Amino acid sequence: MFERILRLSIDHSGLVLVAVLAMALLGMNNYFKLPIDAVPDITNVQVQINTTAAGYSPLEAEQRITFPIEMAMSGLPNLEYTRSLSRYGLSQVTVIFKDGTDIYLVRQLVSQRLQEIRTKLPIGVVPTMGPISTGLGEIFMWTVDAAANARKVDGTLYTLTDLREIEDWIIKPRMRMVEGITEVNSVGGYVKQFHVAPYPEKLISYGLTLQDIVSALERNNINVGAGYVEKVGNNT
Repeated sequence: MFERILRLSIDHSGLVLVAVLAMALLGMNNYFKLPIDAVPDITNVQVQINTTAAGYSPLEAEQRITFPIEMAMSGLPNLEYTRSLSRYGLSQVTVIFKDGTDIYLVRQLVSQRLQEIRTKLPIGVVPTMGPISTGLGEIFMWTVDAAANARKVDGTLYTLTDLREIEDWIIKPRMRMVEGITEVNSVGGYVKQFHVAPYPEKLISYGLTLQDIVSALERNNINVGAGYVEKVGNNT
């Protein structure tokens, strides 16, 4: 058998050489198309659901948040299993699907289930899905620093609050527009906040309650859609 193969190869050496070259070219073509990574991403198809619940103990987070979300995820197509983690002020549920499942389809299904379960969760608790990335995905990190003696328009130096605002309102929106960027997470600095500290004795003197202050703040910060005003038959 081997002698016959050798004899045919010798008699048709030109065809054998052409076949070898064709296979070499095919191999080189596939080599350049093959995704090569030092640490290949072998993570299964998963959707992570994170819920922040300030003040909740691990037991409360498990009973009131984690367990209802896990029950809501049961019965999803191509679902393999779910795993969860409950800590102080945090609930994390990871939904695992079969390999080959469309990640965008399952994220849509998970989002629908979250909308259904949201009314059964405690007030103010809003579960959110994590980005389409895994622990083995590529991560790029950068820092926002102010140059030495750099000053703002009013002449004051940049503070950590100012740098955080630049990151959240200037850099982050532009980075999310870059192709291939899944999520941008800001860490560090100080987030600008407005604190309302009422005096109980003054509230009592005016006949007001804490709920009146909350209602006034909600009315003052409400967002409404754009519209038009009719004036003398003209729309403005």
